[in-house]
Amino acid sequence: MSKKDFFQGLRDGLPIGLGYFAVAFSLGIVARNAGLTPIQGFIASLFNVASAGEYALFTSIQASASFIEIAVITLVVNARYMLMSCALAQRFDPKTPMIHRFCVGFGITDEIFGISIARPGYVQPVYNYGAILISVPLWSIGTSLGIIAGNFLPARVVSALSVALYGMFLAIIIPPARKNLIIAIAVCVSFLCSYICGIIPVVRELSSGTRTIILTILISGILALVKPVKEPEEEQNESDAV
Repeated sequence: MSKKDFFQGLRDGLPIGLGYFAVAFSLGIVARNAGLTPIQGFIASLFNVASAGEYALFTSIQASASFIEIAVITLVVNARYMLMSCALAQRFDPKTPMIHRFCVGFGITDEIFGISIARPGYVQPVYNYGAILISVPLWSIGTSLGIIAGNFLPARVVSALSVALYGMFLAIIIPPARKNLIIAIAVCVSFLCSYICGIIPVVRELSSGTRTIILTILISGILALVKPVKEPEEEQNESDAV
């Protein structure tokens, strides 16, 4: 593990953290309505780095749900991160200790997964540590400040700050899609299928996290059969043969 990978993680995680900071303001408003203090909001965001998951958590608290109900709904909403963790773990060097896999899995988010999976070759856990170290504290601080000052901001300002994160996510997926036709097709198919699943009966009643899991398994499974990704050793062997 090198310092270079760590500082690259810090560099790539900074814009993600700034986006999280803005989005966390709106979550802070929800947390304040649920009766949480700034310190409680900070701790909640530190251990639950997920906007949808935290929204479900705070609204459940506001509704006086039981501990079991809160745990179950948070698990269901955040379940897609288990898929991301499993997918990213396959990009690690096989000799990577299990403790690093668990630590990286703790800090997996949509955006951190995007920048990590887009890196060539094996993913170094220290790269993720750099991204997590800068983005997660900003996420937690944003929630605390949202609790303190969120209600004083106009609703339009909070909404505008939230949109910035979507633009940042597009900036993550567009470059690799431009370089690889298969990725571009997968992105387009994912967008289309996600939209369709959000409007057709029955399926649209499922939570967004559940729909994401189903689509991820189906689309990635089909593409894995049609166009399997070669391991780094296989690519190196083909290069040596040429």
